[in-house]
Amino acid sequence: MVAGDVMAMLERAGADACRPDDLPAHFGVHDGQYHLSPAQAQAILDLRLHRLTGLEHEKLLQEYADKIAEIADYLDILGDPDRLRQVIREELEELVEEFGDERKTQISDSAHDLTVEDLITEEDRVVTISHGGYAKTQSLTDYQAQRRGGTGRSATAVKDEDFVEHLLIASTHATILCFSNLGKVYWLKVFHIPLASRTARGRPMINLLPLDEGERITSILPIEGYETDHFIFMATANGTVKKTDMSLFSRQRSVGLRAIELDDDDVLVGTAVTDGSQDIMLFSSEGKVVRFAESAVRAMGRTARGVRGIKLAPGHRLISLVVPKEGSKILTVSENGYGKRSETQEFPVKGRGTKGVIGMTMSERNGSLVGAEQVWDGDEMMLISHQGTAVRTRVEEVSVQGRNTQGVRVIKTRDGEALVSVSRIAEDDIDAADPVSDLDQQVSGGAPSDDIGIAAGDLADGSEARDTSDSSEGDEDPAE
Repeated sequence: MVAGDVMAMLERAGADACRPDDLPAHFGVHDGQYHLSPAQAQAILDLRLHRLTGLEHEKLLQEYADKIAEIADYLDILGDPDRLRQVIREELEELVEEFGDERKTQISDSAHDLTVEDLITEEDRVVTISHGGYAKTQSLTDYQAQRRGGTGRSATAVKDEDFVEHLLIASTHATILCFSNLGKVYWLKVFHIPLASRTARGRPMINLLPLDEGERITSILPIEGYETDHFIFMATANGTVKKTDMSLFSRQRSVGLRAIELDDDDVLVGTAVTDGSQDIMLFSSEGKVVRFAESAVRAMGRTARGVRGIKLAPGHRLISLVVPKEGSKILTVSENGYGKRSETQEFPVKGRGTKGVIGMTMSERNGSLVGAEQVWDGDEMMLISHQGTAVRTRVEEVSVQGRNTQGVRVIKTRDGEALVSVSRIAEDDIDAADPVSDLDQQVSGGAPSDDIGIAAGDLADGSEARDTSDSSEGDEDPAE
């Protein structure tokens, strides 16, 4: 079959041409002509050449004419506003005719506003804030896996003189109340604190909160809600205490709020969440401690100044606020490196506003009291000197003694060096908090590490515990 035969076949078949049934048996070159094979002829048919023949040609012409007429009609509709409205009316009537039955679905307005928090997966995080003011979070699941694996402590990228000062476990949806030394409170969502590895420094708090110059966070409290039967209890360096209903802190402001009015020479020392029925312990730099029932302080407004919690001797300051819990001990440390642990039962409940009783005997050897922390067996403590020396040791290294004693040497300070603070590192948080060496570590500007971190049980220099008479038992003032 030659090309002319194929065309003739297409003419006869029209739009139904699909198989080369009219092909002769022979193909190839015969008598000087090329004869197509069945496969070759089928390939030509697959090119849809039949649409260019006969009937298909007429169909294309008719389709073209219809399109031209359609376009002209559409242009006429668009150019005639009356006809356009008529067409719209007719189409809407057709829609009503076709879909005008009663609605089966219910449409209701939603009052829910989507927030960033709704897009955050809720999970528990380990939140840490360092002494230098860097904050970060770590996944609690990662921390637990590290604990089970027992691979030990990794290095940390915080600056040498830095260490973790605040550590807590909270949900990513929880709010942290951050109290500053200037008496202000800030709200910080956990998910706003960056998730970082154990070796990362974190983000400066100044980038997370609008802190003023010289302002630093002294206390953090995680909260899930603002219950009306719970309170925020506050204590200042001048011995003032205040209890405020937690619900008064429910209205958040990005610039923070005044939590307590302070005198020019006063700073906020500590805060705690209470339920209205707990005991409060206040420690002064004089070594005195007053313990009283929380009910002795009435609830006050957010901007109130508070009432006297402890009567301070001239030149002394309140240094610690503790809400005692069952099974704990009170760790007290003096500026010259002496310390002890005492049972909470050793401290009697007295009236608010009194001088209190001796919590640690102060002497020329001890110096002033610089810190009091509630601790449990298995905890560690971090001691900081004014020269930047940081010492970390286990609380079991400090012996348990009565409250009316001087304590034992905890660290050996250099001439002219004095401790300024002590911080507790909870047993469950040791591996996640601050991977410093087990007993002690030298940081900027201190003595060699061999000269610090002396265990209490190894002392032989006469610095063992010494009982003295509690001359202040009868020296209490009546409550205001």
